Amino acid sequence: MLGNIHSIETLGTVDGPGIRYVVFTQGCLLRCQFCHNADTWEIGAGKKMSVSEIMNDVITYLPFIDSSGGGITVSGGEPLLQIPFLIELFKECKKKGIHTTIDSSGGSFHHSQVYLDQLDELLRYTDLILLDLKHIDREKHLKLTGMTNDHIKEFARLLSDRKIPIWVRHVLVPTITDDEEDLERLGEYIGTLENVEKVEILPYHKLGVYKWEALGLEYPLQHIVPPSDQQVDYAYQKLTAHIKNN
Repeated sequence: MLGNIHSIETLGTVDGPGIRYVVFTQGCLLRCQFCHNADTWEIGAGKKMSVSEIMNDVITYLPFIDSSGGGITVSGGEPLLQIPFLIELFKECKKKGIHTTIDSSGGSFHHSQVYLDQLDELLRYTDLILLDLKHIDREKHLKLTGMTNDHIKEFARLLSDRKIPIWVRHVLVPTITDDEEDLERLGEYIGTLENVEKVEILPYHKLGVYKWEALGLEYPLQHIVPPSDQQVDYAYQKLTAHIKNN
């Protein structure tokens, strides 16, 4: 079983609990204006790697991973574009007792029976999903990412119904995703989910602008400055206000 892989970070500390072996998959359907991994967009590109190649590498880091309560995280791009690969990878991880996490926007979710059956199998081997909720407003989500958020909210609801633990992530972009009413609505929506273990506010940054330039793309948010600590704290309070165990 081969996957299209963009890159690997062997000792990640920001993509789930503990020290993580982070696999960045290639391919994404969204075109987020703030994306810092625009070089992962193209589907079918990247390096083809087998499950055994990744497992042979990840086990060399198990002393660090295990001692920190870490595991493996598959990010992207959008990992759920390659579900059969993830199933086989996570099956092997479970044989080694490795905690499994997916970082996903839910942007590839749809209702074909084949997809749902594959997703159902994958979730049996998935311990945690980092769910990136870009925007609660449908039209603003379309402008920001190139897609509406209807199917993404359906994916979030499915995870809630299945009681799959999630960490909600929200990129805070001043003037775009920090509107008070939008944050209130997103917080209310998060409060309807039964599986939220944590909320993370990811402050907007420009660290990936050079990738846009290398790809010959015009970066659309050059005029935006990162949020202040106060803005981040305010957003966090809004997004966690309705969580039932908060």
